[in-house]
Amino acid sequence: MFTQEHDMFRETVRDFIQKEVLPHVNKWEEEEMIPRDIFKRMGELGFLGINFPEAYGGTNNDFWYTVAYMEELAKATFAGLVAATSVHQYMATNHILLAGSPYLKERYLPKSISGEYVGSIAISEPGAGSDVANIRCTAKREGDHYVINGNKTFITNGYYGNFVTVACKTDPDAGMAGISLIVVDQGTPGFTKTKLKKMGWKSSDTAELFFDNVKVPASHLVGKEGQGFFYIMESFQLERLIAAILSVAGAELKIAMTLKYMNERSSMGKPIAKYQALRHRMVDIATEVEVTKRFVYYCCDLFARGVFAVKECTMAKMKATEVSKTVADECLQMFGGYGWMSEYPIERAYRDARIGTIVGGTTEIMKEILGKIVIDGINYEGVYKNLKASAQEDSQSSDMPKQEAATSAPKPSTATESTISSTNTNKTMSANPETARDIIFSLPNRLKTEKIDETVESVFHFKLEGETGGVFTAHLKNKTVVVSEGLVGQASCEIKAKASDYEDLELGRGNPQMMFMMGKIKVSNLGEVMKFITYFSRIKS
Repeated sequence: MFTQEHDMFRETVRDFIQKEVLPHVNKWEEEEMIPRDIFKRMGELGFLGINFPEAYGGTNNDFWYTVAYMEELAKATFAGLVAATSVHQYMATNHILLAGSPYLKERYLPKSISGEYVGSIAISEPGAGSDVANIRCTAKREGDHYVINGNKTFITNGYYGNFVTVACKTDPDAGMAGISLIVVDQGTPGFTKTKLKKMGWKSSDTAELFFDNVKVPASHLVGKEGQGFFYIMESFQLERLIAAILSVAGAELKIAMTLKYMNERSSMGKPIAKYQALRHRMVDIATEVEVTKRFVYYCCDLFARGVFAVKECTMAKMKATEVSKTVADECLQMFGGYGWMSEYPIERAYRDARIGTIVGGTTEIMKEILGKIVIDGINYEGVYKNLKASAQEDSQSSDMPKQEAATSAPKPSTATESTISSTNTNKTMSANPETARDIIFSLPNRLKTEKIDETVESVFHFKLEGETGGVFTAHLKNKTVVVSEGLVGQASCEIKAKASDYEDLELGRGNPQMMFMMGKIKVSNLGEVMKFITYFSRIKS
């Protein structure tokens, strides 16, 4: 966990906050803006590059440096700076680091690490927040450019930042598999923004973004076209973990400042810290924070070891932000009327803590995700092999080497292969299949061979309940798919659903993300499904 080196780094962050941040907090909050010089100063001190490779100016430190860094920022009673830096460092540029081409990395990472650039990430829209699959912002390929149209909202760093990593639909008919990430520079013609007023995090700028025929070079595509949704879903684990770390550290700070006040404030001849009712309430929240902190550290350890811990990170985000909200409420109560006054830091801490259970996925969304994992037995696997390996792909193509792809693909047994070949029941279906059975057997006609590498191999079992469904196997191999009746071979992934729900999914009558989250479509390996659906065109209604 923490070593002497981590502690020394923590002291450096703490010293920076004490000398260069806290004296200016109130001014920045009133002006609703963080001076750009503060980002450059953080770059000079090496804070913005602790999770980036040395090739781009980073220090490539382990994740516990990030934990120490985030904890100290959270204890500055200044959540605006925390929001701005965490979005810039662990969200906007994180996708460029993990999936961006060498060109994108060279263009954006060095200046982001030095603090010259500040980035934002644009996912939420007026009609789509946690519902990423339902975004409407489009990016149409025209020659060597994309033309982007639509708008985004609640975008941190969106007003004063230099660039934004935008989630948009490059294939409006492909559902989740039609979303891509594209980097757009501020100042690009047709790209405008409006600054939003908000309850907390006042010093960090939040904006609504508008894209009106914004022309962006195709080279600004992050990773592969159609993979944006899956990149976002995987990176949510880091985002949730960062939120949990910040929430716990912020809660500790609120408790510390409240205990100090309780020992100084007297009522009826003695400090209010001596009253049993108040003491017990503080003990309760201190216990909640300590227990939550230990679980968050456990999640940090999993992440540091490269474990794709969707369940644990989701639990940590849900629990830590709810605890932080409770702590803020209880601590403000201890201040009485003074807690309502702006000159007391607890007032700002109370406002800033409230957004925690909303941003990065609401508590309700966290519970839906956990319901799928804990109750429905859904297993998630990442798109990226792991963060460390992805970060070292600087000199390689964004395409997976064929040898690696071949070794990573699931291999059915020889008996399975021959059985599938001999029971091939592919058939010519109607131009507009409507039943679950016909939809499954239309897969060969909908295979997008240009989207799949010849080394990819997967076996899918479909169990679709109802008169229009059945039990089927789809074997993807050598850029072809063979569909069979019954369950054949060892499955890479199993899909269970009512035939009617599967029909709604395929025919565009249901929201894909919500159907998965509500458990209407149950899969044993969501990572495999995410890759599988990118290989097939949608059924035209």
